[in-house]
Amino acid sequence: MATSKRTLFLKRRLRVRNKLQKTAFGRPRLSVHRSNKNISVQLIDDVNGVTLASASTLEKDLGMVGKNNVEAATKIGAAIAERAKKANVTDVIFDRGGFLFHGKVKALADAAREGGLKF
Repeated sequence: MATSKRTLFLKRRLRVRNKLQKTAFGRPRLSVHRSNKNISVQLIDDVNGVTLASASTLEKDLGMVGKNNVEAATKIGAAIAERAKKANVTDVIFDRGGFLFHGKVKALADAAREGGLKF
């Protein structure tokens, strides 16, 4: 019986999240969400249950409203790295969710690494 794309996505997301929880050691989680129109990222402290920083293409000051391409992902990655520095965070754990690590997600990760985040 064929498995739907959504079911495979949810299984992949749970598998990634469970592996991250085992190796996090108190580091904040850099969580990525990608839709058809936008891309967003949050820096989450799971110990205290708070969001430390976030960046999204929905923010008008970044000038990428409604864009979901590699260029937008690169800009969002640089923005989250800058905001993480302001929050005194350098070591994070990258949570790609159920998304595959290529294209926009990879561009975001590379830009965050160039901005000074370690993962």
